Amino acid sequence: MTKMKRSWELYLLVFLPVLYLIIFKYIPMGGVIIAFKQYNVIDGILNSPWVGFRHFQTFFESPNFWLLIKNTLLISLYSLAAGFPVPIILALALNEIRNGLFKRSVQMVTYAPHFISTVIMVSIVILMLTPHVGVVERLMGFLGLPATNFMGLPQFFKSIYVWSGVWQDMGYASIIYIAALSGVDPSLYEAARMDGASRLRKIMHIDIPAIIPISIILLILNMGGLLSVGFEKIFLMQNPLNVSASEVISTYVYKVGLLGANFSFATAVGLFNSVVNLMLLILVNQIARKTSETSLW
Repeated sequence: MTKMKRSWELYLLVFLPVLYLIIFKYIPMGGVIIAFKQYNVIDGILNSPWVGFRHFQTFFESPNFWLLIKNTLLISLYSLAAGFPVPIILALALNEIRNGLFKRSVQMVTYAPHFISTVIMVSIVILMLTPHVGVVERLMGFLGLPATNFMGLPQFFKSIYVWSGVWQDMGYASIIYIAALSGVDPSLYEAARMDGASRLRKIMHIDIPAIIPISIILLILNMGGLLSVGFEKIFLMQNPLNVSASEVISTYVYKVGLLGANFSFATAVGLFNSVVNLMLLILVNQIARKTSETSLW
């Protein structure tokens, strides 16, 4: 108690974010109960009739169920495979640059896209790929290639979504790796230089081991959100021509659950999504704990 009184300012500083988490994160969890009810506004949450797992059964028996799972998993795994190593490579490359002005310029250019809103980003992508007038189409015409409606072909949707996201977030995502590399003992580089180690060997034996722990933690967190594909960007890029490749769980919940005012169904699908993500998080964390010394718990 004496320690709390002596450091009351620090406890007050922590109190506000904790209060935010309780009010906006934990208390709303009570609303999950409507996933097992036929919720209607008039009766309210407590008085709405119980239906058990009917909404889950409806979702599992939906003809779109496997399409949604496939699209969500493919986009998530594609994003993870493409987006996870790129910030690491960028951080390693920036760590090797000795020209301060050039290094800061590269950092500014790579960080800037992260601060562009999703709406603006999607608008840029659509304008660049617009048939006949887009930059990409004009370049293809200059090279003698036929015009292609990239946004209208399902087979291109995942690549457009993933690589535009990699370009937008790779600079910002590399910050944490650059911070980890800045904590490497300079004497290790001096010893490697005296031993005649090349840059590649210094990266392999000094830099990479230094960022492995934080890489494992981020990989575990990313695997824990495998089915949580962002709604906003996919919904903005979606159109009737590419919907077979772009319809994911989040957009399906919005269309069927929220636009149709079927809040119980939307909650049931969201709960299923969260439970699967939690199971993946626990599984990957267990694997990481057994195969390395780094894990979340």
